[in-house]
Parts: sequence; C-alpha cells; structure tokens
Amino acid sequence: MRRIVRSVVTPAILVLALVATPVVARAASPFDRYLDQELSWGACLFTPPEQARPSECALVTVPRDWAAPDAGVDLQVSISRAKATGERLGAILTNPGGPGGQGSSLAGALAALQPTVNERYDFIGMDPRGTGHEGGTAPDQLGLVCEIPTGRLSTRTDLDARDRSPESIAEHQKAPRAIAEACQSKALTPFITTWQTAHDMELIRQLLGDSTLNYVGYSYGTWLGAKYASLFPASAGKMVLDSSVNWQGRLQAAFEAFPMIGQRQLDDVYLPWTARQFPEIVGGTPAEAARTWEQAREYAKTLGIAGDNYDALFVGMGGQLQWLLATLVFTLAAQEMNGDTPETGLPEALRTELDALARAEYGVPLAELTVRRIAAEVPEDYVTFPGTRVSVACGDQPTRSATWYRKLSDRQGPRYPLFGWAYGLSEPCGFWSDAPRQTLPNLPASAASKILVVQAEFDPQTGYEQARAAVRAAPGVSMVSIDDATFHGQYALNGNPCVDGMVNVFLLRNSRPSNVTCPGVPLPGEAEVYPVAGPVKRDSRKLDSPARLSAESLTELREQVRERIALVNSDRPVR
Repeated sequence: MRRIVRSVVTPAILVLALVATPVVARAASPFDRYLDQELSWGACLFTPPEQARPSECALVTVPRDWAAPDAGVDLQVSISRAKATGERLGAILTNPGGPGGQGSSLAGALAALQPTVNERYDFIGMDPRGTGHEGGTAPDQLGLVCEIPTGRLSTRTDLDARDRSPESIAEHQKAPRAIAEACQSKALTPFITTWQTAHDMELIRQLLGDSTLNYVGYSYGTWLGAKYASLFPASAGKMVLDSSVNWQGRLQAAFEAFPMIGQRQLDDVYLPWTARQFPEIVGGTPAEAARTWEQAREYAKTLGIAGDNYDALFVGMGGQLQWLLATLVFTLAAQEMNGDTPETGLPEALRTELDALARAEYGVPLAELTVRRIAAEVPEDYVTFPGTRVSVACGDQPTRSATWYRKLSDRQGPRYPLFGWAYGLSEPCGFWSDAPRQTLPNLPASAASKILVVQAEFDPQTGYEQARAAVRAAPGVSMVSIDDATFHGQYALNGNPCVDGMVNVFLLRNSRPSNVTCPGVPLPGEAEVYPVAGPVKRDSRKLDSPARLSAESLTELREQVRERIALVNSDRPVR
C-alpha cells in the first residue's frame, strides 16, 4: 500500500517542478499487446522421425501485419521445443529454408543429431507464417497455397527451353505468370515476408523469456537469420548461417545464380563421378560422360520426358536422394540406348541403392524399370504452388520485369545450358506487380561478431560466391568453407566432424573460428574425396576416420533431415 503525504505547494514551486521534471512517455512497442499470452506446450501435429528427440508444440498469436498490430487481424504460428537435457543456456531457433519450409520437426531432429548442444540449449522449431502447421490437415493449418487451373498452363508435353522460338518462350512464360497472378490474388500474400517473420521471431524470443535468441538456419534461413540480426541486433545471439545466400545483397540473386552453380556441379563434380562409377555405361572420362548425358537427354525426349523435365532432374542436386534419382534416369536411358539391361555396369553398392530407389519411387525393382514408365504422369485438374516461396522472394525487395528475366535466359543459356535457358523463363517474380511494403536493412557492424557462415564449395542451391559476397560486405563476420563439398546443408547433416566441431565450439564455448576451411566428405559410393578445382583454396587434409564414423551416428535421421532441407530449397517452379 502506498502512503499518501499531504503538503502545500505554491504555484511558483509547481511551475518550477513541471519545468524541471518533464514527463517522458514510453513509446508503445508493437509487441506490447501480444506479450500477455502464455506458451501452452502440448502434443505436436507432425509425426517425428523415429530417432528424433521428443518435442512439444505451442501456437503463438501474431498480428497479420506488424506495421499495424492494432488492426485486429491475427495469425497463429506453430513452434516446437526439444528441451535442454542439462543446465540451460538459452534457446536455438532453427529454420530449414525455402522460403516456405516448415521447421517445427527440425528442432527434435537437430537435438538428436547434436546432443552436446541440446544438453545446454532448447532447440526451437518454427513453421514460419504462410507455411501452415506441420502435420496439420485442417484448412486453417495448410498455409498459403496458390491454386492455378491447368487451363492457365501450357498443354504441351514437349517443352524444351533450348527452343528459342517466340511460341516456345510464350508457352514457358504461362506458368510463372499464372503463379504470380494466383498468389497475388490472396489477401494474405502481402504479409508473408521476411520483415514480418523476423518480428514473429522477436516475439517468440520475448515469450521464451530469453535476453537473446540463438539461431541455426539453412539456405533461405540464412537470409531470415541475417535480417533478424539486422532488425534486432541487440536481441541476436549466436547466429549460424549454413548454405548461405548473399544476405547483404538481393535475395532474388540467389535464384538467378541457380544456372551457374548447377552447371558447375554437373560438369565439374557429377559427370566426373559418373565416369568413375559407371564407365561401362557413360564412358570412362568426363567428356565421354557429357556426350552420353546429351544422348540420353535426346533418347528420353523420344519416350515422353520433355527436355525441361530431364534437365530439372539435375538442377539443384542438393541431397543424395536427388543425386541418385537423377543417376537412375541417366544410367537407365544410357543402358536402354545401348540395348543393355538396367543392372549392367553398376557397382554393387550403388546397384543396391538404385534398386531401392526404383522400388520406392516407381513401385518396381530396377530390373523392371524403363524410361517410358518414368515418363508416365497423372494429369491434375489444378496445380498447387507454395505461396510462401513467391510471397517472400518477390515481396521482400523490388523485382525485375519478365523482359529482364527473358534477356537473362538469353545470356545464361549458352553458358549454362542445363538450366540457363529455362530459369529466366520460369521465374514468377518477373510478373510480380506489388511493391515491397518495408525495406530490409543490412547487418550493422555491432552484430557482425555474432555471425558464423558455413558454406560448401560446390553447393548447387546456394552458390559459394553468394556466401563469400555476404561475408566480404559485412566485416567481422567469419566463414567456414568446406572444400570439395557438393551437397546443400552442412552442419549436423553430413557427418563432417570438422564442420560440426567448429559450430559446436561457437555455440557451447562462445569461441568463433576465423575464416577457416574444412575438408569435405566422399561422394555416394566412394571412400575418398576426389579433389576438384574451384573457388575454395585447396585443403589437403583428410578427415579422421574414427571421428567421422562417430559423427555419422543416427545415419537414417541424418539422411532424412538432409534430404528434406535439400528438397525444401530446390528450385521447382510447380509442384
């Protein structure tokens, strides 16, 4: 109870007091009206992987528009938590990328893969706004999905972007135009941006009761994490940005680099690998494998696989599953051309994997699979497209026109024929008409010491040059480069003790490495790393076998998470 003291105050003293002690009103925070909610943890909607740590989930109420939080229209974002098993240091928020990847199941998976980190940190997963609630089936749990009637799309089944006729270009541009128009017609679309999601993250930090928010993000998740640190530098904790875009530049530039980095992976890493693994099928040199690849492309076209669809198998091969799926089609087409049986010339280890893949993807053993069977597709009345991808990619920053993108394809096609002809004709942002509502800042100097970038040399989904450009534009940020690595997502996903050790020391001991290089791990079916010239300075070290075997524990879970992150971040215009 407050005691009341009565006194006499003269007018002069009153005036003096008012002048001497001005009243300063606290500026209203956009978070104020959302801080009275409590996180109610309970069962999750998703089914976790068998080897993942147990998770609990909660819903967070956020405004549809953080620029107008009092407007009265709210959304709900789903988050998960794999609680620290020991003395808690704080929370690590995770994001698988996309844009549009659901991440609530990622927390328990990473907690299991990195138990020493989980001992000190809660792992927090998040389904970013627009992505729905992972595992949910109710209409309000499905997120932003754009439906495009098939009548708006090309009816041709032989599309090949190498055909530069006006008719071919017009047919190719039907899909991105329809996607842009369908997604922009959704009322929610303007509010699905990185700026909005970063504010959701800041609210989550406050509701968790932590002074800072630590973070591990992959692919687009590097952009999201860097922009969170840029908008809320005082709230940012230790930030691990794995498989990085240039978060100091343009987000769309990461997509525009797909043709270059995809061609580099195909020519410098994949085709030499096929020549080593399947010399009887594709030829014993990279040049011979390249010729066989082109011949297989033409053969597949005669059986109903459009040139664009054949190429797409080899674009953004960020994980082992897509790598082997592309290999299945390539080797099968080459064998059929030569009149060989599907299993001829396959090494034993890869024969087993390709057979399992044939059964899983096409329902028949490898011996019964044909290119014609692969070409068979079931038509749909509607094509659905994940709206978050374009809402963020096209809504974060000003876009470029469809004409600009068509000219980009003219420039990229001759240099990067795998995807250079097609990309510029398939980008929905070229038909985006809405201007960004907010401007995203770059990373301030005060936050640079909190950032650690992790990047593979031949990542086909976020190019090494993108990561390096971000680091160079943000003095004080450090980077772990992985020599000769070719898959997307490195930390906790590839059994690389050098990478995992660097990140874990940063998270657990607050000791961030300087710019360093780790050696990569072997490609599928191989026991050693074959060096490839590239943008990373050669690292002649080899990983210690016992350490690598220890880091490869929970291999099934590791593969599931790695493939999911690769799929979430692959460039598939329509799915």
